[in-house]
Amino acid sequence: MSVLLSTQISLSSEIRDECSPKASTYSMNDRGTRMAASKPSFHLSASNGWMNDPCGLGYDPLTGLYHMFFQWNPSDNDWGNISWGHATSTDLVSWRVSSTPALTPSTEYDRCGVFTGCLQATDPLGNPGALTAIYTSVRHLPLHYTLPYTLGCESLSLAVSKNGGRTWERPDCNPVLDGPPEHLSVTGWRDPHLTTWPAAQQTNPVGQGQDQDKKPVNGIVAGGVVGRTPAIFVYQVNPKDLQQWTYTGLLVDIGLNFHPSRWSGDFGVNWEVSNLVTLTNDAGDYREFAIMGAEGCLRANKTLWTTPGTAQHKRQPRSQLWMCINRRAEIGHDELLANYQFGGHFDHGCLYAANSFWDPVTSRRVVYGWITEEDLPDEARHRQGWSGVISIPRVVELRTIRGVVKARSSELSSISSVELVPDERSSAGPRTYTIHTLGIKPDPRMTLIRKPAAKVSDTLVHRLPTALRNSSSESLALKSSRWEIKAEFKVNASCDRVGIEIAHQSDHILKTTLCWAPSSETFTIHRPTLKDQTINHGHESAPHTLFSFKNNSHNRNRNRNEIDDRSKHNTQDSKTDICTESQAKDEDTAEVEETLQIHAFYDSSVLEVFVNDRTVISTRIYTHHSHPSLSQSEPQPQPQSQTGSQAFSSEQCHGLRFFAESTVEDECPPAVLLKADVWDGLDETIRFLI
Repeated sequence: MSVLLSTQISLSSEIRDECSPKASTYSMNDRGTRMAASKPSFHLSASNGWMNDPCGLGYDPLTGLYHMFFQWNPSDNDWGNISWGHATSTDLVSWRVSSTPALTPSTEYDRCGVFTGCLQATDPLGNPGALTAIYTSVRHLPLHYTLPYTLGCESLSLAVSKNGGRTWERPDCNPVLDGPPEHLSVTGWRDPHLTTWPAAQQTNPVGQGQDQDKKPVNGIVAGGVVGRTPAIFVYQVNPKDLQQWTYTGLLVDIGLNFHPSRWSGDFGVNWEVSNLVTLTNDAGDYREFAIMGAEGCLRANKTLWTTPGTAQHKRQPRSQLWMCINRRAEIGHDELLANYQFGGHFDHGCLYAANSFWDPVTSRRVVYGWITEEDLPDEARHRQGWSGVISIPRVVELRTIRGVVKARSSELSSISSVELVPDERSSAGPRTYTIHTLGIKPDPRMTLIRKPAAKVSDTLVHRLPTALRNSSSESLALKSSRWEIKAEFKVNASCDRVGIEIAHQSDHILKTTLCWAPSSETFTIHRPTLKDQTINHGHESAPHTLFSFKNNSHNRNRNRNEIDDRSKHNTQDSKTDICTESQAKDEDTAEVEETLQIHAFYDSSVLEVFVNDRTVISTRIYTHHSHPSLSQSEPQPQPQSQTGSQAFSSEQCHGLRFFAESTVEDECPPAVLLKADVWDGLDETIRFLI
């Protein structure tokens, strides 16, 4: 549960004074006018008001429905009166969103909030035919990692539905767990999640989706230990009696503000909404991963939160991270169950509170996150009438890359977001490595929203691959602000910058730019420059590199065939073939670099960008209905605040431009555009029930 300390909150019950010192002055009257701001069309949101964490994710085999609950304030557009909103789907893409909350603060133990939790597709005794929600029941506010922790403020409780999630009842056994372990002083303790982690029982892992009934069940709760470490508290849970939770120990102890490098981020001082998962690759290798929201990331000496112009400079100091762990052979007096191995950012932008579930239909681990609204000032957010959306579904996997020789600029050993395993030497030439990391990509079912869309890139296909130079570019027109793009670039050694421009007006002055800089190994989203300086329009950035492989490796052969196939259709620039072929003169020693792959979804004000299925940035793109039309030569205007009833939304996107830049005159172009598929006018998949 993402707890906001400074935000005013309100409760409509008799406990308002204790749970909310000051009520918000925002009113939900005239909802139609307030909802005039353009809402995203295929990102799940509440019908109105404030929303944050996705929770209670799961699949009901009896009805064939997926369930998603979310933290919701149905009566206000600020954080407070936290209830569970509810939506159902048959495919994780099209959602039916209820207009009334499923669970509200209504008992003594949850009178201040029904915070984040998980869903079990059984009754509390493990019998099929029911759904059980396990949630954080809150009876005291405020809660924050910077404040002294009040014992008894958080507990774990159950709610049961016997009619497919339409109505819920709380059993008399609540709360089933009164609070954190008594011998630990904590900064937080919330957001229960059930998982099957055999490592906690010292047994060998069983593949996901196999012999589920034989798997041990563990419960994890996120938080921190005062002055020591952010924490995941691990429990053994009896699946035949969800009242029985037995404390096992802490997952890891990494210390406060652990920061291996820019590739891994700052792990903060308190964790929220944490998941523990086992992921495998095609070869059957497995790794254990924890995914967590980290609070208390240091502002000092951390460029993200101190450098003006960056998006994080104006945001709360928190991050959405992951780490790979390995089980300790023995559990000592320190109660630690595992050791940290390597880690990274799950999302480098405004996504937080990522939550997951195992999908038995596809045998994949699916993750959703909360895409925040914190880049808007409160006045604009209140006029909008709603706050926050849920990301598109993401699939996570153990990503294994074999035959790696080097990264574009960094030493492989310095990239702390990967596991580096030396390969056995079988021939002369450079040492090669196998790399393991967390793979993150859109759920394949997102292709369903393409059905009504026009594939506008068809006009470009006959010109691919095409060279991109300083004086040239390729462009495509757009007619909507709901589109998807999959682009692939071959980035040559001379390239300084390569990427995609999104034009928000016909002259391309107001634009969003997605670009990769090879020398700094940084992927950046430059958002539109606005008059209103109260809106955070700083740029988003993420470390990202491209790996090179030996020419005769499997990865090289696959990449080589793709280039050969595309070259047959190239009629635009003979230098394209010269540059790709020149890399393969010596089949024994030549190396080839992987291509830059950009997969992005644009939905009104929401932009999610996936780079090579391992680097992700989510952000918000806000533009005014009236905006500054300034050339680069004109001076920047004085900051002005928009007033009145003007809405803040994304204008229609006018087009896409593919570009590459270089300061070096070279026979080869800076980059070659190999692929560009664009679907314009994606389906509107969110339906609000009355």
